[in-house]
Formats: sequence, C-alpha cells, structure tokens
Amino acid sequence: MLNRYARAFFTAIFTPTARFFLKIGISPDAVTLVGTLGVIAGALCFYPRGSFFVGTVVITAFVFSDLIDGTMARILERTDKFGAFWDSTLDRLGDAAIFGGLAYWFARGGNQPVMFGLCLAIMALGAVVSYARARAEGLGVNANVGYVERSERLVGSLVATGLAGLGVPYIQAITLWAIAIGSFVTLVQRVMLVRKVLLKGEAVA
Repeated sequence: MLNRYARAFFTAIFTPTARFFLKIGISPDAVTLVGTLGVIAGALCFYPRGSFFVGTVVITAFVFSDLIDGTMARILERTDKFGAFWDSTLDRLGDAAIFGGLAYWFARGGNQPVMFGLCLAIMALGAVVSYARARAEGLGVNANVGYVERSERLVGSLVATGLAGLGVPYIQAITLWAIAIGSFVTLVQRVMLVRKVLLKGEAVA
C-alpha cells in the first residue's frame, strides 16, 4: 500500500539527485549496491548494541537509495531485467541485516527471547512473501496483493525502532507483532489468489 501512495511523492523529491548522479557517471546498480551496504552497516553496527535511534537514522539515509536507483533507471529508460533482479536480491540482504541486528540485541543485550523469535519470524515471513510473488510470476500469475509488503515491513519497523530508541514504550513490540501477523496474512492472501487462478485455469483447460 505504501508503494502505491508514497513512491510517486518521494520520486519527485529525489529526481534532481538521480539526474545529478547520472550526469557524473554513476550507474543505478552502483547506487543500489552502496545503499545496501549502508543499510547493512547501519543495522549490524548499531542495532546489536541497542543504539536504536542512531541506527535507524543511518539506515533510513541509505534506504532512500532504493528510490533513487529506480528513478535513475526510468530516466535512462532502462529495459534490461538485471537491474530489477539486482535490486530485489540486495533488498533481501538489507532486510535480513535489519531484523538480524534486532534479533541479536533481543537475544543478547536485551534478553527478550520472545522478541528475538518475533524478529526471526518476520525475517522468514518476509522472505517467503517475496518468494511467493516471484514464484507466482514464474507461473504467469500476478500475486502483488497483501496488506504488508516490503515497504510496510521496512517503514513500520524503522519508525517503531527509532521511537523505541527515543524511549517511547511498547511501540516497538506492538509494531513488530503487527508486522508479523500482517506478513502471515499477506502470505495467505497470495497463496489463496494463486490457488484460485491456477485451479480456474486448469478447469478451463
């Protein structure tokens, strides 16, 4: 849902930056790589130490590269499929670093085994939700449905973690539970949609 309503707004903001990068010879793939490395560094350097606010600020700064590289590709009218593959693959690494960093803190410094398990569940569900869509597309089905996609997982977890770093109580736990439940519901939605479309196709055939 955030993809539909927020992407156009932020694309307009970052278009001048995208044009500048292209002008000086930086490629969209390079921006994707640097952005992902920044997210991973921010997540693994700060979250395992419990530095939630600073870590969130660093991660957020690099997360915007995901919008910049896409804008650069559109300006170039890029039609090759490698850019999309590269972007999606590195997104998974960034997500794993974010929730892995949180999981480490909850397991060690935070001593919160339930929250540790919750972060692992979100990592697993996020990966499977993305895989379900990709596998469906391989079967010719558009499974781009669901309440909690990557944007919701990312924005929700970063906002809640940043606020937790500022001392806001309960917000992180409530949000992570909501993300986990929403991700599971999204997975069920995609499975049911693919089942319906494929069984209908087999019946017609």
